[in-house]
Amino acid sequence: MILSETTAVVLAGGLGTRLRSVVGDRPKALASICEKPFLSYLLDQLYQTGIRYTVLCTGYLGDMVQAFYGANYEAMTLAHSKEHLPLGTGGAIRFAQNLVKSDHVLVMNGDSYCSADLNKFWQWHVEKKSNATLLLTHVPNVGRYGQIKTAKNGALEDFLEKGVEHGPGWINAGVYFLSRDFIESIPSGRSVSLEKEIFPKWIGRNIYGYQSEGSFIDVGVPEDYEKAEEFFKGITS
Repeated sequence: MILSETTAVVLAGGLGTRLRSVVGDRPKALASICEKPFLSYLLDQLYQTGIRYTVLCTGYLGDMVQAFYGANYEAMTLAHSKEHLPLGTGGAIRFAQNLVKSDHVLVMNGDSYCSADLNKFWQWHVEKKSNATLLLTHVPNVGRYGQIKTAKNGALEDFLEKGVEHGPGWINAGVYFLSRDFIESIPSGRSVSLEKEIFPKWIGRNIYGYQSEGSFIDVGVPEDYEKAEEFFKGITS
């Protein structure tokens, strides 16, 4: 298995309700940061990692995303999977399954970014022969995000909901490697949450969490969106 031959899927179909006060005229994937759409930072990361084929899962104002990017980004081919009703993180992946060309898929949430080494993440996933591997990042306070607990070998043990615990810990960074078998286990034709419905059911079935030292930001709320410019200047300087 070669990472450059792996299909990437970016989940960019969210309604962006919490960002409407600052980004009201476009989908949040096109929210401007340093005069550049947020989605472009994710595509840059994928391209620099060696990915050459990416599926953009869109929904709300998805035509704007397709009109902006078209069929290519640099030398990377783009496919567009537009859902007509909100399908959630799991449902969007299942809906786009026919566009996937590889046995393992790199999935990214379209409203967060982690500056992890994706090649190291991929090698770890392959070595574990994992069905699903979540990229984890360490934060000072897990209360806003929910906490992920793993065994010493990285096997996932528990998902704690937002607000259950506070203080430092590991959280889901919104980046995953998923096998085709895993994707096919997601119910089709309805809204499905990976985080709440699917991942917890796979505990004990070859699902892992990879602990990353990469910097992380979630731009889904106005206060963090306002920090994004400084964040990206910091990781590119």
